[in-house]
Amino acid sequence: MRLAELSRRSGVSTATIKYYLREGLLPPGRQINATTAEYDEGHLRRLRLVRAMIQVGRVPVAKVREVLGHVDDDSLGRSIRLGAALWALPQVPEPDEDDEYVQAAHQEVATLLDRLGWQNAKRLTSISPAYRSLVVAVAAFRRLGYDWGAEQVAPYAELMHRTAVLDLDNMETHPSEAERIEFAVLGAILNEPLLRALHRLAQEEESTRRYGFE
Repeated sequence: MRLAELSRRSGVSTATIKYYLREGLLPPGRQINATTAEYDEGHLRRLRLVRAMIQVGRVPVAKVREVLGHVDDDSLGRSIRLGAALWALPQVPEPDEDDEYVQAAHQEVATLLDRLGWQNAKRLTSISPAYRSLVVAVAAFRRLGYDWGAEQVAPYAELMHRTAVLDLDNMETHPSEAERIEFAVLGAILNEPLLRALHRLAQEEESTRRYGFE
């Protein structure tokens, strides 16, 4: 397809598509002559991924480029490739390691990982943004006087593991490795607001069952 058709099918203006091409977010099309290029379904899929990352995930353009660089690096194994892409997404600030609540949170999260048998996650704690995010969240609870730790978080972690199994099962239905990694990255961006919305709906349902509409 030509640029105009790619724009029509994607709903993205030609000016924006040209910007994505200049920024390296979209691979070049097949050059027909000095001024014209052709694009295919892969370009359309990538364009939709970029738009979702920027519009829904609020990921800055520079971060999108970094994530897609990992997605396209077929020299990496699947776990490293996926992990590198997900870790490049925006994360919470680094925890203050001198904070007593952060130190206590580290201990609780280590206990949690042992309790769950998540030894691979435990090996990645020094580099995992997800681990740091969990430490920050547990520390915030404890700073506010809520004695949350491994015992309280474990049931939620078990539910999230079931969600992760579903995520990867769905990812593996896609035919190519690039599509699988793209789906996983897109899922990380779109599933979080989806799960958050489901969580809140479930809380509304359960609270009204227990306490009525008063």
